[in-house]
Formats: sequence, C-alpha cells, structure tokens
Amino acid sequence: MLNGLWLGFFVAAAVAGFTRWLGAGDAGVFAAMVEALFAMAKLSVEVMVLLFGTLTLWLGFLRIAEAAGLVNALARWLGPLFRRLMPEVPEGHPALGLITLNFAANGLGLDNAATPMGLKAMRELQTLNPSPVSASNAQILFLVLNASSLTLLPVSIFMYRAQQGAADPTLVFLPILLATTASTVTGLLTVAVVQRLKLWDPVVLAYLLPLALALAGFMALLASLSAAALASLSSLMGNLVLFGLILAFLLLGAFKRVAVYERFIEGAKEGFDVAKSLLPYLVAMLCAIGVLRASGALDLLLDGIRWAVAQTGWDTRFVDALPTALVKPFSGSAARAMLIETMQSQGVDSFPALAAATIQGSTETTFYVLAVYFGAVGIQRARHAVACALLAELAGVVAAIAVTYWFFG
Repeated sequence: MLNGLWLGFFVAAAVAGFTRWLGAGDAGVFAAMVEALFAMAKLSVEVMVLLFGTLTLWLGFLRIAEAAGLVNALARWLGPLFRRLMPEVPEGHPALGLITLNFAANGLGLDNAATPMGLKAMRELQTLNPSPVSASNAQILFLVLNASSLTLLPVSIFMYRAQQGAADPTLVFLPILLATTASTVTGLLTVAVVQRLKLWDPVVLAYLLPLALALAGFMALLASLSAAALASLSSLMGNLVLFGLILAFLLLGAFKRVAVYERFIEGAKEGFDVAKSLLPYLVAMLCAIGVLRASGALDLLLDGIRWAVAQTGWDTRFVDALPTALVKPFSGSAARAMLIETMQSQGVDSFPALAAATIQGSTETTFYVLAVYFGAVGIQRARHAVACALLAELAGVVAAIAVTYWFFG
C-alpha cells in the first residue's frame, strides 16, 4: 500500500510537470521539482533533530511512570471497564496492562512508542482468539480505539509546530482534545452496536457517564468564551497539563522510591533508538510530497476541491488542510509530511495549518494500523474492523475542521 502511494506521488508529479512543460511552456517546473527534492531532504533532518529530543524526553518520563506503578494502577482501575467491553479477556490477563500502556502512550501523542506496546497487546489477545485467522471482538475493539487516535496530549504536534516557528506550539491543544474525543466516541459506539456490547451496564456507565458529563460541562464553558479567550485557554491548558504531567511522574516516582534519573535514562535510550529509525521514512515522504507540490499536481487537486466547495457557498479555507486528511488513513509519515508542508507553504499559524494540525492529532492511520496489528498475529479476516475504524476517522476529520472554525475561524 505504501509502495503504491509513494510511487503514485512521483508519477503524478511527473505527469503534472510534463503537462506544464509541453502544454504551458513552463520549462522551469523541473528545476523547481529538483529544488524541492533537496529542500525537503534538508527539512527532514531539521525535523528529525527535534524529534530525537522529544521522543527521548517523553519515553524517559514514561519509563519513570511505569517503574512507579502508574501503568499497573491504571490497569487495575480500568480492569472492570475492560471486562465489560472485552468479556472474553479474563481478569488479570497480561493483555489488559499492555492495552493500558498502549492507550497511555497514544494519549501522550507518542504514537511511535505506542506501536510496540500495541503489538504486544495484540499478541496477548491472539492467545485468547478461538479462530486464529479471524479477528476476535476484543482485537477489533482494541484496533478501532487505536485507529480513533485517543490523543489527550499531542506532544508530537506541539513539536512540529515549535520546529516550524510557532509562537505558541500548544495553541491547538483544546481543538485536538475535542476532535479526538469525537473520533473515539464514534469508534466505541459503532463497535458497541455491531458487537452488541451493553454500554448501559452499571459498571460501564459508572466510567463513561462522569466523563460524558464533564465533557458536556466543559464544552458549555467553552461555548461561552470568545475566540480570543478560547485560544488563550487552549494555550494555558496545553502548557499546564504538559508540565503538570512531568511533575506528577517525577513526584510519584520519588514517592515510590524509584531511581528517577536512572529510569529516565533507560527510557531515553529507547526513545533515541525509536527516533533514529524514523528518518528514512520522513525523508522519503517529505521529498515525494515536496516534488508533488512543486509540480503543481497538489495545487491542481486542491483547486478542484476548492471550486466544488465554493459552489455550495461554504468557506473554502479548510481545503488546504485536506491533503493531511486524505493520506492519513494510509500513512502516518505521509500525513506528517503533508502537515509540515502545509505549515511551510501556508504559515504555521495560518488557518489551514491549524486545521491540518488538528486533523493530524485527532485521526489515525487506519489501514497502516490494520496491516501492522493484524498482520503481526496472522489475522486475515478483519470482519467489521475496517468499517468501524473508517467511521471513527471520518468523525475525527469533520470534528477537527468544525472545532478549528470554532476556535480560530
């Protein structure tokens, strides 16, 4: 799938380039494409430098939380809920702790750190699967919740905005929180309907109702604020939550007599190893998208969509953010590259860049997650996983655009 997508970018760029040369006499298009190729290779390294630091930092703090027993505590706390949502998983099964750890990493926006934990969880769930080639209900729910991008603290998005020179990298904190909630709730509800999960079970309601009421109250509060106040609140909460979480990890680790420095170094080493493996993918996708933009093919596609949207009378500013949404189901690296390219071409704090950042933080690479997680355990029949995951992703994109207009429109 990625082979075809990547090759398609270059083929489309070549067709657009030759069309501009032969049809419009623009021989300079090829010089622009070559220049974009090398410019994006340079940008990949610049982004990678900050990515090294970010992943190293957060995996270090996550290791402290793990050593302090926070992950096990979360597993125990969420155990009753998972037993209702995944009735075939017995109490105390190792999969529950791994699922919790995976959700914790996803919640922090550390999708690259979440993948190894998710693969371990999927293997544990496979040991309970009565049909090894067909996805079990528990595996489908786990995959759909992963594909819904449950991101509470989008650290990687903050990092990309900081690298591109944003005055306030955490400005998109609240929009992403609201959009990712929409995608996750949609994913949970669609799976619950198909699998006939009893969401009205008293235990499930005890978990979900307080969250729903808190979210409703929070949204009512947000609705009473002006656009300037919303942006200010998003910035304050993003920075406060980010630093508060770090402080909580450290204090909890110290209270539990964890050697916090040594544990941090252990996790940081793992972060360094994870980060350095990403550079080839980042170079590949950024260069392909740079050439696509320089050839005019991407602009041609967006102009067509913009014209169609304008015929309906809608505001067309969100159209420039759509490349991120269009490729996100197939490739996280391609969507990441699209986001960075949008920030570069439109301005890091422009409306399209803010919308693209919100989309990136509230949606997931559905087909990539499906291929990696199910492929790792030999699942051949995905059953209803794809339909439920795509509905969750669509809900995330629509919500991301809507809240971007709400906060910054």
